[in-house]
Order: sequence, then C-alpha cells, then structure tokens
Amino acid sequence: MIGHYDVRKYFNKRLALSCSLIALSSFNYAFDNQGFAQTQAMDAFEKKFGVYDAKAKTWALDTQWKSYFNGLPYLTFACGVVIGSFISAQFGRRWCMFVMSIYALGTATITTTSQSSDQILAARILNYIYIGMELSVVPVFQSEIAPTQIRGFMVGTYQLTITFGGMVIGWVCNGTSKIHDDRSWRIPLGLFFIIPTIIASLIWFIPESPRWLLIQGRMEEARINLQKIREGAFTSDEIEDEFASIQKGLQSEPEQGRFKELFSKSNRKRTAIVVGLNFFQQATGQAFASQYGTLYVKSLQTINSFNFNVINGFIGLVIVLLCLYLNDRVGRRPLLLIGAAIQATSLLIMGGLGVHTPSYSQKSAIVAMLSLFTVGFNVGWAALTYVVTTEIPTLRLRDNSQRIASVANVLTFFAVSFSLPYLLDTGYANLQSKVGFIYGSLSITSIAFVYFCVPECQGRSFEEIDQLFRKKTPLREFHKHGKPLGSEADITGFSESKEVA
Repeated sequence: MIGHYDVRKYFNKRLALSCSLIALSSFNYAFDNQGFAQTQAMDAFEKKFGVYDAKAKTWALDTQWKSYFNGLPYLTFACGVVIGSFISAQFGRRWCMFVMSIYALGTATITTTSQSSDQILAARILNYIYIGMELSVVPVFQSEIAPTQIRGFMVGTYQLTITFGGMVIGWVCNGTSKIHDDRSWRIPLGLFFIIPTIIASLIWFIPESPRWLLIQGRMEEARINLQKIREGAFTSDEIEDEFASIQKGLQSEPEQGRFKELFSKSNRKRTAIVVGLNFFQQATGQAFASQYGTLYVKSLQTINSFNFNVINGFIGLVIVLLCLYLNDRVGRRPLLLIGAAIQATSLLIMGGLGVHTPSYSQKSAIVAMLSLFTVGFNVGWAALTYVVTTEIPTLRLRDNSQRIASVANVLTFFAVSFSLPYLLDTGYANLQSKVGFIYGSLSITSIAFVYFCVPECQGRSFEEIDQLFRKKTPLREFHKHGKPLGSEADITGFSESKEVA
C-alpha cells in the first residue's frame, strides 16, 4: 500500500514477474560492490593479495593497489554503459540483459579462481563492463513498462535490490570472515554466478518494451506486449489510450535520436539535469561508505566491521523501502532535498569529530554518522537518481540520455574511489574522517541543485513531461497540475486544459 492506494492494483501477473526479474539483475551490482568492499577487510584476502609489513608484523593491501582496485573498474563501467546502451537501443532490452549475463559468467570464473593481486584486479575491472551494461538497461526497461502511477516505485526497485543484495552479501561475509583460509573470500565472490544464470535462463519469458518496439516500427508487437503487461489491471480503453499516447509522442520524430541532439537548444536543459543528478549521487561521498566503509570501520577498532555492515545493510533496506513507499505519493524533490540535508549533516559532524585525534567515544560517534549518512543517501539519491534520470529525457533520446548520465555517474565514482585511499591513508593526506568536510560541502551544493534545477515529475506520463519541457514550463509550475497517485483521471493523455503556458 502507498497511502490509501494499493500498488498491487496496477500490476498483473506478467508485469509483476517482469519487474521482479529485471530488478533481480541488480543483485550482482551489490554482490560485486559490497562483496569486494568487505572481503578486502578479511585477513585471508590481505594475506593472499597484500604485502607483508615487517614493522607492524601483519599483511596489508598496498595503498596504490587499493586505489587501482576500487577506482579503475569504473573506467570499464563507463565502457559497459556505452556498450550496453548500444545493444539495448539497437537490439532490444532483453538482448542486452541476455548478453551481459552470459558475459558475467566468464568474469565470475576469473574472479573466483584468482591466485594473484593482478589477476583479481583484472577480474574486477572486466566484471564492471557487465555492471555498466546493467545500469544502461535496467532503469530504462523498468521505466518503459511501468504504469505512470507507480513508475517511481518500479524504477526504485533497482536500488532496492542493490540494497537487499548488499545486505545478503554482508550476512555471507560476516559468516565467512571467521574462516581463516581463502574460502573466507572465495565463497562470497562465488555468489557472482547465481544471478546471471537466472537472468540468462528466464529473460526471454518476459515481454520486450512496447516503447522500444514502437521506435523500431513494430506496431503490432508493441500493442500485444502492452496488452500483456496491462490486461486485468487496466480496462481495454485505458490500454488503448496509453498505446495511442505513446504513438502520438513518436509521430513527429519516430526515429531514434542522435547523440548530438542531447546538446541542442531544446534538450540541453534536460541533459544538464540528468548529468547533474548522476554527478551528485556519487560526488556526495557514497563511495566512502560503500567502498571503504568496512576498511575504515575496521581501522577505528570500535565495532566489528562485518557486524557493522550487516547493521548498515538492514538500515539501508528499511530506508529504501520507505523511499519506495513515499516517492510516488509525496514526489521526488522533497525526498531528494531531505536526503541531501541528512547526508550533509552527518558528513560535516563526522569531519568535525576528526579534527583532533578522536577518543573512543568520538570514534563510535563517527561510526554512527556513517550509518546516518546511509539513511540520508537511501532516502534520496540512492533510488531517485535512477527514477528522475529516466523521467526527464524525451523518449527518442532516452537511450542516449541514459548513456551520458551513466557515464557521468561512473566517472565521478571513479574519481572519488581512486582518490579516497590517498585522502584517507597515513603517509598521504591522512584526512581520515575529515573527508566529511569535502563531501559534506558537495552535499550542500546538491541541495541547491535540486531546489533550483530539478522539476517534480510525480504523477505525469512521459508524454506529459515531454510537452512541459517543450513549452519551457517554469520549474515551479511542473508540480502544480500533476495527478496524485491513484487518480482516476486518464493516465496517459495530456489534457489541453492542464497545459502550462
């Protein structure tokens, strides 16, 4: 339920299964991201791939290697986004998901059989082509098959499964961390085989995106597929109206748009918004919590770092569920603003606690601020970046827009992840928790960006959003005439009486 409206009434069985299978794919994003983040803190992993510190009489991962290991994969992530968006645009959403899943089985084999630091570094770098392909297709596929009323909910499941997958891998790592040989890290990384096998086996049982089929001129297939994912939940007239609305949106420009059109006078504002959203999602410090949180908490010696990850994973899951509950009811902008404010507060407090050598109680407070940061990130930027990124572009440029947005996302993540070891470690900047001042300042900037630049698209069809942008509607006017969740009004058309001059 969302408010007094039942989300289930917008789903039929085929749509529910399609949404679930598409969302399931993002488990592997979490398995890779959190799996490697947590196994790096395992003694057996450090002994296998690290160097021996004679002075400290222990094994440790080299700072430069950590920078490569956590930063370089995001360059191939960007390559994966480009490859995936091309396959998705040319051959369809299902083909993209099938190809990336088969590819992932190969990189999983390299990962689990790694014997040297160079081999596991190469495995992670190669695997991120798969992760990039996933980002290029999953939010787009979900947004294109979702009814307008629950589009935010459906696209938000991308982040929900990432968060749930992170919690699952956290449980696994918490258990295997007590094993004192290579099984401690090989077992969690072995989970990489499961999801691609399921996706590759079942993807052909769900319908292709009706919007993509219409762009390809395959009208009858598009009509049949829309019927499959709507019948039982909507009347025949409503389904026909939605189909007609999508057709109308493509009539004047039926072909796929060219990349350079993203920067044309009529589209550059939309492009700037989606790039800005994806920049701030990563620039506000989530890599510090997700990539280095386990290692950093371990260095503070206040709480078992693997227990911390289980706790943080549960917190993240609850907050993402809250975001899914609210975003189709209260809108995207309020949640983005609230989430960014919580992030800024937690990061600045964390930075302040680290100005002088922290006591045990201050170190505990720093750990608590990491958890509060997780709350803020999952309230806003975690899920809603993908929701708004798929809502803003015009339909014919959606693949190109997703491509440039995702590349901006991963390049920002690369810059943050690559620089963090040098910012954190002794012998370099040694900022420790004072990095909170850097990311806290960027979080404050992100609040201004949302307030002044991001429109509210809650309750509007893609075709309505497109018309509002074409009419150069002022930002403050976007939300005034949006339909509330569960409105009995026509979900697909854009009534002339509602147009904003």
